[in-house]
Amino acid sequence: MTIRLALPPGRLRPRLSASVIREACGIPCNDNGRDDQSDALLHAALRHFAEHGLAAAHRARKQAEAAFFAGDRQGYGWWLEICRALDRRMAQDLGMAMAVEGAPANSDLGAV
Repeated sequence: MTIRLALPPGRLRPRLSASVIREACGIPCNDNGRDDQSDALLHAALRHFAEHGLAAAHRARKQAEAAFFAGDRQGYGWWLEICRALDRRMAQDLGMAMAVEGAPANSDLGAV
């Protein structure tokens, strides 16, 4: 049995205009705007993944550790962000470990 809905004409719009759709939907939750640096970072992370496959996050972590201990803070930040793009939990663990390593109260590790 078919059910038909009878409404007076003009009460339903068969299509919404683009402005009404934009107003109703707004900006997607995962779209934080265009940021060229994050685009470059995402591109670098994807290239790193293409080169190293599933070991990419681990290799990015090793690169970040090497940069940290070499005193290259900019390189450390770059590799940490690539690691974060590939494996957020691994990057969080790395960040906490490096914070402990770089803490001045840790006298047995020496100055970094």
